[in-house]
Amino acid sequence: MISTKGRYALRIMIDLAQNGDSGNVPLKDIAERQQISKKYLEIIVKDLVKGGLLGGVSGKGGGYSLCRKPEDYTVGEILEIMEGTLAPVACLEEGAAACPLAPGCHTLPMWKEYFQLTRDFFYGKKLSDLL
Repeated sequence: MISTKGRYALRIMIDLAQNGDSGNVPLKDIAERQQISKKYLEIIVKDLVKGGLLGGVSGKGGGYSLCRKPEDYTVGEILEIMEGTLAPVACLEEGAAACPLAPGCHTLPMWKEYFQLTRDFFYGKKLSDLL
């Protein structure tokens, strides 16, 4: 399940894509348009900046901006920065230790298929597709 952090991150990214043509966008403006608490947005944009998706500038004329064009972001990368892995089970997470039960696991093929469908779906969608 995608949390509010993931959903709101997408809304922030869309807002910046729509309103960032003239430079940095103040967080209070995004909060007003999206009807989301500025405090909660501060937590989310911090992760987006740390993940390299947004740039932030303090002071007069400050705010946030996209680091790339909307068509250069995938929904999958935004969600994974906010949510962590999209893997449905721990054994499919990147860097997971080999599971000793994997050779006889009857559900593993289903989880692999589900994971691939999820990744293909979210990584196949660009931020620009949501505008």
